[in-house]
Amino acid sequence: MQKDLSNYRKSYEKSELTEETVKENPMEQFQKWFYEVEASDGVDEPNAMTVSTIGLDGFPKSRVVLMKKFTFEGIIFYSNYQSEKGKAIEANPSVCLSFFWPNMERQVIIKGTAEKIAENLSDGYFESRPIGSQLGAMVSDQSNVIPSREYLEEELIKLEKKYEGKEIQRPQFWGGYLVRPISMEFWQGRPNRLHDRIRYALQEDYNWKIERLAP
Repeated sequence: MQKDLSNYRKSYEKSELTEETVKENPMEQFQKWFYEVEASDGVDEPNAMTVSTIGLDGFPKSRVVLMKKFTFEGIIFYSNYQSEKGKAIEANPSVCLSFFWPNMERQVIIKGTAEKIAENLSDGYFESRPIGSQLGAMVSDQSNVIPSREYLEEELIKLEKKYEGKEIQRPQFWGGYLVRPISMEFWQGRPNRLHDRIRYALQEDYNWKIERLAP
């Protein structure tokens, strides 16, 4: 089986990115782009991002998760701490995040270090979730083998009965991560594959060095 994709081509012509127009701080630039993508109404989930980790087996693995907050400190998302992803971060907190917004011909690639956020912050977010999502986080032994879909649904029914009319506490194995960037690259598609790539690199004095990369 084979399919030749060599003729799949698109000319990127919607915008440009220059050293003169970018913000001094990469999180400010990220905020600017995120709000523009959000306002464009061309992406169902602009907060969807790919999280890449180095697994305990030595292989990199990428998966899409949802960013739930961004601040000057970095990017926050939530997960099961005992999942394959959580175990990988525990062993090696160096991660890579990437956002791809095709309607704006943009992507952002972030290298950084992941750390657990304060428990009270994870508690607050967990309490804000719909009950179904709360129970889903509790019932899923994430990344582990289960016998069937029916098994998962039966376990959920048991939890629904157990917690009917009761307050649900956040399980200790579930919570948030903050990714503190050390490098943020902003990619803007341009004609003739001469794309704009502007990288912010964190320096020892905690200032950001802005550099242009060849496409």
